[in-house]
Amino acid sequence: MKKSVLAIIVPCFNEEEIIKDSYSEISSVLKTLIKQQKISSESYICFVDDGSSDKTWELISELSKNKDVKGLKLSKNFGHQAAQLAGLTQSEADVFITIDADLQDDTNTIIEMVDKYHQGNEIVYGARSDRNSDGFLKRHISQFYYKLAGFLGVNGIYNHADFRLMSKKIINILKELKECNIYLRGLIPNLGFKSCCVYFSRKKRLAGEAKYNFFSLSALAIDGITSFSVKPLRLITILGFICFFLALFMGGYSIISYFYLKNVPGWASLFISIYFLGGIQLLSIGILGEYIGKIYKETKQRPKFYIEEEAD
Repeated sequence: MKKSVLAIIVPCFNEEEIIKDSYSEISSVLKTLIKQQKISSESYICFVDDGSSDKTWELISELSKNKDVKGLKLSKNFGHQAAQLAGLTQSEADVFITIDADLQDDTNTIIEMVDKYHQGNEIVYGARSDRNSDGFLKRHISQFYYKLAGFLGVNGIYNHADFRLMSKKIINILKELKECNIYLRGLIPNLGFKSCCVYFSRKKRLAGEAKYNFFSLSALAIDGITSFSVKPLRLITILGFICFFLALFMGGYSIISYFYLKNVPGWASLFISIYFLGGIQLLSIGILGEYIGKIYKETKQRPKFYIEEEAD
């Protein structure tokens, strides 16, 4: 029986401090899988340089001298999701795994993922068993986001980021999708197909700095919600009804006060009302703007990335 070729896609952005360690650790897992005859000896690692400004591409080019390494250099920084998609759609293999270069995801879990694939799963998600490695604030914000996204109808996997296995069938479907706003964490679960999760404890970064900060994570979270749910638009309608009934209540209160209480409404109630309604209007305009912006990008149908150079 012909063994499956495995391609491990590793997006990189300014990872010169850790990329050699990433290769060493991931390559070791590949060799173990090949030795156990679970994958083909033609399996490889594909490093995708997402417009790095350091020596990441030079190091990838150097590593590509090894037969189990290929490299892609994007023309600029298109973002983590686009870099993953570039590696997935430009690589030829039977099975694909995406993993970050920082080695925080447990590479030994790859062996379990491949086992689950052989059991008939088209998608295998790598999910964190706990969030003990996160700080107090990040841990609780992340948990709040998962609950909020679920409430708004985003079909995601709890405590799962971008560490996953996918079959060639899934990649062929991704190639057919034309949308420009890519959020793979929500897109992959939305496809269906037989899937399962494997769990691991996330490690601390060995070197370099985290590329996601509060603002980039917030932008990713907003993209995730607005790409897969229209519930925020419905919430605007609900807020409109609430404000309408509040206005009726305040109008009735003002009439009663004028005729029976004989007092003049104070500036405080007027001040609060103006700022309350103004805040809701700005929030609603902002939400509408997010959706209109996405429509604007989708109508252009521009490529999600450009490849500048390849190393093989």
